[in-house]
Amino acid sequence: MSSQPHWAPRAAAGSYAPDDPETALKYAIRHHGGDRVQIVEGVIQQVVPPTWGHEKAAALIRRQIDPVVQKMGCLSGSGNLDLPGSGNWYVPDLAVVPEDVAEADALVPHQTLLVVEVTSESNGDTDRIVKRRRYAEYGAPLYLLVDRQERSCTLYAEPGELGYRSVDGPHPFGTPLRLPEPFGLDLDTAEF
Repeated sequence: MSSQPHWAPRAAAGSYAPDDPETALKYAIRHHGGDRVQIVEGVIQQVVPPTWGHEKAAALIRRQIDPVVQKMGCLSGSGNLDLPGSGNWYVPDLAVVPEDVAEADALVPHQTLLVVEVTSESNGDTDRIVKRRRYAEYGAPLYLLVDRQERSCTLYAEPGELGYRSVDGPHPFGTPLRLPEPFGLDLDTAEF
């Protein structure tokens, strides 16, 4: 039995591997649909340009965490996340990743330090349920859900195959939310 997790990449993330049908299909979908396409549970979704309120929440988070992110030698952005072995390819609203892995076309969630999703009317349940479960399964250490419809923030930590074992929230907007180490800061959520 292999000691490698079932979600370990089989080929270089984002590269075309003709002997791997999953990678070939994801490659074809992305190159046909463009850089901002997601695959959620096998369903192709063109990422719709977010509203300004959605963008504001992501920008406010980024402004607050970027000084710490830079000190850690990391980057924050909304790059591609592949979930090998599943019909999923995500484009999160924000992720923090080490600079030394940021050259890849796509990363696997366990390579992130933080993933942030901001809900929209059209995708709230996907972010609340499907992505939360998949990010845990694929080892994203911290998942921050900014729920604009519920006006709350929830931080999930300690990922496992059955979900996150630690949940901090939901906290109403305006309640400071502690991002644990390596961030070690209180996130101001008043303007979300």
